[in-house]
Amino acid sequence: SLDCVEWSLLTPVAKEVGEQAERLKGRFQGDPSFQYEYAEVSAEDAERLLEDGTELVIKEEDRLIATIDQIDRAVGIVPRGAFVKTPLGSVHENRNFEGLSLTEAKKLSSYFHFTEPSNLKNKTLLEKANWDPSTDFLDSLEHDIPPGSWTVQPEKGGAVVVLRSLLWPGLTFYHVPMTKQYGYVYFGTGEKNLDLPFML
Repeated sequence: SLDCVEWSLLTPVAKEVGEQAERLKGRFQGDPSFQYEYAEVSAEDAERLLEDGTELVIKEEDRLIATIDQIDRAVGIVPRGAFVKTPLGSVHENRNFEGLSLTEAKKLSSYFHFTEPSNLKNKTLLEKANWDPSTDFLDSLEHDIPPGSWTVQPEKGGAVVVLRSLLWPGLTFYHVPMTKQYGYVYFGTGEKNLDLPFML
């Protein structure tokens, strides 16, 4: 939004823009038309980009779109059972989901990344023995690297369970046990905490 009255959706991020935006360091300027120059582009990448007619700059608007996409892929999560996978492979919201119990809600293994799974293929048959293929088709948070990159805190005497990402400071997920209420919000600088492995 340019006037905080009329709002429009962000455009989908292009793969090459996403890769270029990940190289940029530092905070956002607050001006969508601001242009960042690539400081860390190798000589051959710069030559290839110039041959393609691509400028060695990226607009802040494109960087913002790429950062939001990166945050969603890295720390966008859902409770176990909130979505189901049909035998044909499609994923749907689970209408029978009534929320996690308080005991389950306090476990990191009860939450999944809401993106294409990447670690499921590496699991042994013993690890998959107690899995339900209709609900356990996503990557669990308990195997995130580095270990300890999430905090789980019951609030209001267990009325709400809050998860916070230490890798992306500012990401907060909430779930009200025994209800369908859950969600996440990000209030941060758009900077990943790359020092986290040394801090843990």
